[in-house]
Amino acid sequence: MKKHSHVFKRHSSETVPHQRSGHTAVVEGNLLHVWGGCTSVACKDLYLPGDEIWVYDLEGSSWKVFHMTGEVPPSMSGTCGCSLNSHMYIFGGFNRIEQTNQIYCVNLTDGKYIWRKITHEIGFAPSPREKLSCWVHKGRIIYFGGFGEKSLDDFDGNDKAFTVDEVSWLEDVIWGWNNEVHIFDPVSTSWCEPQTHGCAPTAREAHASASLGCRGYIYGGSVMETRMNDIHCLEFESWTWSKIMPVSATPAGRSWHTLTAVSDNTLFLFGGLSVDCKPMSDGWLFDVETKKWREVEHPFKTQPRLWHTACQGQDSDVVLFGGSCDYTLCTKSHCNDTLIFQMQPYPLYRICKDYIAKNVTNCKVLKNQLPLLPPRLLTETQRRMSSAFKPSTKQQH
Repeated sequence: MKKHSHVFKRHSSETVPHQRSGHTAVVEGNLLHVWGGCTSVACKDLYLPGDEIWVYDLEGSSWKVFHMTGEVPPSMSGTCGCSLNSHMYIFGGFNRIEQTNQIYCVNLTDGKYIWRKITHEIGFAPSPREKLSCWVHKGRIIYFGGFGEKSLDDFDGNDKAFTVDEVSWLEDVIWGWNNEVHIFDPVSTSWCEPQTHGCAPTAREAHASASLGCRGYIYGGSVMETRMNDIHCLEFESWTWSKIMPVSATPAGRSWHTLTAVSDNTLFLFGGLSVDCKPMSDGWLFDVETKKWREVEHPFKTQPRLWHTACQGQDSDVVLFGGSCDYTLCTKSHCNDTLIFQMQPYPLYRICKDYIAKNVTNCKVLKNQLPLLPPRLLTETQRRMSSAFKPSTKQQH
């Protein structure tokens, strides 16, 4: 193990995070925060430290790493993360030995990065699980699905919300997939499980979710050896599920993909693992009003990803980080690059900043007039200039 110790060196001079899959990422302001996940050395899983967080400046295209203190979570993959009121919350995950049902949070804006383990005051926490998803609505976090364990005392054989993994059944513990909905309220530190109605999705893990207004959407995922291509909607006000029947060609079934809101009525699907266990690089837009899928062209067709993260960045960009380009999840298959998909036309303000940053070095007129810019615009443009401007990492549809 000693010869691989360089994997966990943490110096501020490092320029990019370690390659990883199964991590958590959220955007707060103009910063992408990346935590956890696993990588591989000699085809053996290594879980990345829980006491460090990587921060990517979307304006300056640069990384910084920060040490974290407090009640630090164990190193994990498959956690479910989200951003709420300038805090990152993580729930569940796999910690090398077992799934967990602990919830932690950290302030992303105070510069201290102090973890806090949350002990709930009301209700009952969900059973331990990983590879679940969540939505944020009205200050609460809504969790769905995943894979994990239940004690036999908590298991009802007639419960359709839990599909047992027969090969992992022990004397007093069973593992399996679920389609449960649980709500966590950070203000009251309470858990509750709402009574849902309608046509609920089947139990699954490694699916993807996104929200638009008061509705949450999930697409795909896996149970046993089956990878699905269905899309469902949950109404947060009435807790009613509905299965959406697209009126167009539908993307192939998959797991370990991402789904990101890019407008008031549009979701962006990218990558994942196909039904025949091949990593995917296709991108699709789904219009929730017309119920139509549309495959989109992009420059990353040769860069398949699974178990990556995708967040909405500035101006509806989709910021994708990490993941694996190979189902073996072996040494060279994990990634640490950032792919940025441009999903909307940029505002004139950003177009001007980008143009100046790209051309000021070779344009004498721009260089001479740069100091005449208003202070705020000058500062933002200089940050933009300090990065290596790479138009090949962006794509407009």
